[in-house]
Amino acid sequence: MQVNETLSEGLKHEFQINVPAADLESKVDERLLDMKDKVKLNGFRPGKVPVGHLKRIYGRSVMAETIDQVVRDTNAQIFTERGFKLATEPKITLPTEQAEVEKLLNGQSDLSYTVAIEVIPPIALADFKSFTVDKPVADVSDADVDEAITRIAEQNRPYADKGEGAKAESGDRVTVAFKGTIDGVVFEGGTGENIKVQIGSNTFIPGFEDQLIGIAPGETRAIKATFPQNYGNDKLAGKAAEFETTASLIEAPQALTPDDEFAKTLGLESLDKLKEAARERIRQEYATQTRQRVKRQLLDQLDQAHQFGAPQTLVDEEFNLMWNSIEAEMKSANRTFADENTTEDTAKEDYRKIADRRVRLGLVLSEIGEKNKITVSDEEVSRALVERARQFPGQEKQVWDYYRNTPTALAQLRAPIFEDKVVDFILELAKVNENKVSREDLFKDDPDAKPVT
Repeated sequence: MQVNETLSEGLKHEFQINVPAADLESKVDERLLDMKDKVKLNGFRPGKVPVGHLKRIYGRSVMAETIDQVVRDTNAQIFTERGFKLATEPKITLPTEQAEVEKLLNGQSDLSYTVAIEVIPPIALADFKSFTVDKPVADVSDADVDEAITRIAEQNRPYADKGEGAKAESGDRVTVAFKGTIDGVVFEGGTGENIKVQIGSNTFIPGFEDQLIGIAPGETRAIKATFPQNYGNDKLAGKAAEFETTASLIEAPQALTPDDEFAKTLGLESLDKLKEAARERIRQEYATQTRQRVKRQLLDQLDQAHQFGAPQTLVDEEFNLMWNSIEAEMKSANRTFADENTTEDTAKEDYRKIADRRVRLGLVLSEIGEKNKITVSDEEVSRALVERARQFPGQEKQVWDYYRNTPTALAQLRAPIFEDKVVDFILELAKVNENKVSREDLFKDDPDAKPVT
């Protein structure tokens, strides 16, 4: 076997490999000899089929299998000997001309092919003990809890019929039936029956709720409203519609006092228990935000400490995923780059930098995990899958089956678990300074913040 490296530019390498026909023939004979005791053919006793006869029947197919195995084994040997870690699957170029293929399958010519690869560069990991991270921590105040209880009460406030002849006011809840049209044509999803609309809640498209003010039970109005440019349905985004709307019930909000009885309607023993539950939920929200802030700082330091040329193929793949998403979002919102005070070229340059950062950080995190034997167990993935399935009530089995039968989807569940475990490993070594901050400071936007990953 001859191996010649024909290209070595940065992380890209190409090899020309030649495997003598005699070597292939020898492997084919070994395979046929192994088959001799297993193949059953009419007219021959088990184990008595001549190898020559097997070769006439199975020779070409066995040669094809042999070539496939030789290519995989040879490539693995080349990469292992040189200590290569592949960034992507190797690109293998085999003979394609029919005459060449026929000679190869018939054992009449050497196997000559090329393999092109891009490798992951050696990564020298930083000393994580030199990292310093500020950990912002906000306490949950009684005012935070009271605000949460008030919000819960508002969401569960009872309503009462205002009676015959009543007119709808802001804050009232109106039960309506409507039929929407665009340019006089009824559109899918534009009709509804017994729909409860709280005026002022801003849950319907802009302008719809305000035009219900003054409506009475049994009254029909033509309400004109325009779907937002960023509406989820591309066919409706930005379109002006008219809704023939009939009110059947007008209800006014009633007073509600957050007390033990109210807590019981929510399945809790008392108001104190409700406050405990609210405090715990807020504490979890704060902890999640703290984690995000700490993780962002840590990844920024990892980025600065590991500046190296990332495999261009991986950067291109990451960029294309992001750019396709950006273009789809802008098309859906009917916006241009000028609306964002930039140009397409500038935006592409910015997103390429983000793609490069994501790829490098992914490689660094992977290297840290490999060097320190950080793994994700099947049990951890299963727990994540259970949590994911719970997000789709009534469809748990379908979600479970989808992930279990889709390796790429399952890998997407495993990746954030692995990332968090590596982050925790680094935080054990880094110096973490805990700082008390207000809720406002904890959640304020950081204009200089880079993507977490």
